[in-house]
Amino acid sequence: MHMAVDAKAEEAWQKSPKKQRQNTKRKNQPKFELRSELERILGVDVTRIDGLDVMTGQTILAELGPDLSAFPTEGDFASWLELVPRRDITGGKVKKQKPRKSKNRVANALWMAAESLIRSDSYLGARYRRLRGRMVGEAAVKAMAHHLACLLHRLLTKGQNYVDRGAAYFERRRSERELVHLTRRAAEHGMKLVPA
Repeated sequence: MHMAVDAKAEEAWQKSPKKQRQNTKRKNQPKFELRSELERILGVDVTRIDGLDVMTGQTILAELGPDLSAFPTEGDFASWLELVPRRDITGGKVKKQKPRKSKNRVANALWMAAESLIRSDSYLGARYRRLRGRMVGEAAVKAMAHHLACLLHRLLTKGQNYVDRGAAYFERRRSERELVHLTRRAAEHGMKLVPA
């Protein structure tokens, strides 16, 4: 008796209008794959950069177009995006340094892409976690967004695809740099590092 009631309830649920609506295709679904179209227009696959997805790529394409020749260097591009600090320098000394506010949609997309790297097991994710350990909140996000902007400029101007080397590669390079730094500091003090 109990099984018959469950079977009838299941059959009624399968025939409900809501269930039928979920199974039918929607009229406004895209008829092409956005990632391949984005790669065709830009010349490179920007979604290979960890943190950048198809919608971020579409924002970049809509705001900038496929040609970044208006920005000769990565620094010019990052400065236009307001991802560099504004420094008031007088007599060679920094008098005031304040963050720049930006309403640029590409900069906002890169900020969100940078924030999404916190749990990523990639080179960029390891770099962002390292920045978070050294800097306070927004400064680390801005620094990572600046790095993403530089990568994006390189990809779109040089036409090379991005290859992720992984978090282990970043950690190995970081430990090698620390060892070189410690060896140099020990030599300055007339000492020598000896492995344990």
